[in-house]
Amino acid sequence: VNAVDDPLIYQALNTPRELIFSNVLINDGVPYWLGMGKDIPDKGTNHSGEWFKGKKDKAGKEIDCAHKNARFTIRLKALNNLDPKADDPAGVPIRAIIYGGRDSDTTVPIAEALTWGHGVFLGAIVESETTSAIIGAQGVREHNPMANLDFISVPFKTYIKNHLKFIDGLKEIPKIYATNYFLKGENDKYLNSKLDKKVWILWAEGRVNNEYEAIETPIGKIPKYEDLKALFKGEFEKDYSKEEYEQQFSLRVKKYLEKMERMSRIFENINMPVTFTQELKAQIERLKEARAKFGEDIISPFEFLDK
Repeated sequence: VNAVDDPLIYQALNTPRELIFSNVLINDGVPYWLGMGKDIPDKGTNHSGEWFKGKKDKAGKEIDCAHKNARFTIRLKALNNLDPKADDPAGVPIRAIIYGGRDSDTTVPIAEALTWGHGVFLGAIVESETTSAIIGAQGVREHNPMANLDFISVPFKTYIKNHLKFIDGLKEIPKIYATNYFLKGENDKYLNSKLDKKVWILWAEGRVNNEYEAIETPIGKIPKYEDLKALFKGEFEKDYSKEEYEQQFSLRVKKYLEKMERMSRIFENINMPVTFTQELKAQIERLKEARAKFGEDIISPFEFLDK
């Protein structure tokens, strides 16, 4: 969290209010954390006890001023962009549901599900690579359905069945989106910045309001280049290139099929609802058909425009 990437949160964390911090450096009652874009004092108190610049652990490794898993807790009302209807007792209409994982090599930044059933499937196959928030090795790919595994309190079959029947009787069915803000290129660098996710969400909002067309691909509907280009220009005064778009939204067929193999192994011992199993089979078939049609393991999004 810093003033450039997260201005509203940064302002809230640096003005007097009720706050809870953990794993930060404290110096003279002021919290400091990694990447905050501020000069860090040479000493203070942190997770290692009394800390000073250059302090090392038992293995001889230098201890950072704050832990990578530093956290904060804050009231939502402390954020200036809180929706005025956040506490409306009548609720608000839900027109889109977003599921996101942490995936460095497969999933596109955003894709709209083809149907409600396909959206539930996209949520159920979410994988996330572990971070410093998880005890153990970082970068390990783990299955984390709906990014909610720790809170699934019923048999997984029941959990998915409840999702599938959720739309029964609804006048308006919400769209479902799969997002991934962590896609990397061949040089192991992220293909987008932290702020780019605003554009993906604005595109989804536009889709909900029938403002944009989309390109249908085997894994869902993706944005058209011209629409993203206009959004980047309007929001950030940034020139979004075709090369960036192609890198981010190309269909990595081989990687997706490998993911489907992993999912098949996970679900083979679970008596999943028939409609869910059909979604898995259909997803695999669409991917194989695309690879056969284009003869490539990585297919440019522009290839699907003539579909």
